[in-house]
Amino acid sequence: MFLLYKYDIFWAFLIISNVIPILAFLISAVLAPISKGPEKLSSYESGIEPMGDAWLQFRIRYYMFALVFVVFDVETVFLYPWAISFDVLGVSVFIEAFIFMLILIVGSVYAWRKGALEWS
Repeated sequence: MFLLYKYDIFWAFLIISNVIPILAFLISAVLAPISKGPEKLSSYESGIEPMGDAWLQFRIRYYMFALVFVVFDVETVFLYPWAISFDVLGVSVFIEAFIFMLILIVGSVYAWRKGALEWS
């Protein structure tokens, strides 16, 4: 027989985690002052008039550098559980981690040769 009372904590957590943000938005909508003047509707509220166009194009190199950083940063996080449980898991996990590191090194060399790691 499936017993639902085992999931009471889960349902309580789910309900509370949904109610708190909704209440926060409702309270801020009720209590926040509403003033729509010309300064409020301008692009910047710092008091300085915006100069030039708001559309600026960035070079793709910035995105590539950020993407390479995020990929290798996230992939390095996956190595931590292997390092912690290495003695329990054995040689097969060591071989798997070695192949994983080899793939990361090949990717790093590829990004380096393509110039994705150069900032200038």
